[in-house]
Amino acid sequence: MPWWSWILIWIALVALSLLFVALLGWRIWRDVSATARTFNDVSAGRAAYWDQSLERAKVRHVTEPRTTVPGSAIFATPEEMKDDYVAAKEERRFARLQRRVARRKERGQLQSLRDIEALQDVG
Repeated sequence: MPWWSWILIWIALVALSLLFVALLGWRIWRDVSATARTFNDVSAGRAAYWDQSLERAKVRHVTEPRTTVPGSAIFATPEEMKDDYVAAKEERRFARLQRRVARRKERGQLQSLRDIEALQDVG
């Protein structure tokens, strides 16, 4: 084999190596671009979901007008105040329970047996 054939062989090997590296680089670039597009789509979807949740929370948690007069606790007995406190505490607990059940139902998650029994006891 003449000496110049070795030069041609090495040039061909280097060219094929560079072509292979370029092909790998192209595939990596495509995968990274696809990942970035997916990330943008998912983050936009999550942002929209978050905005909808905030809107629902604003609509759901409209405060009711107060039925008690501010300052009336001064003239109430301790038993009345304790009863009011316990009733308000139970109302908050039940509201949390209803929100938890609604949230799990909306997400398609399994309900807790404790939550289902608590709702059945009340209703």
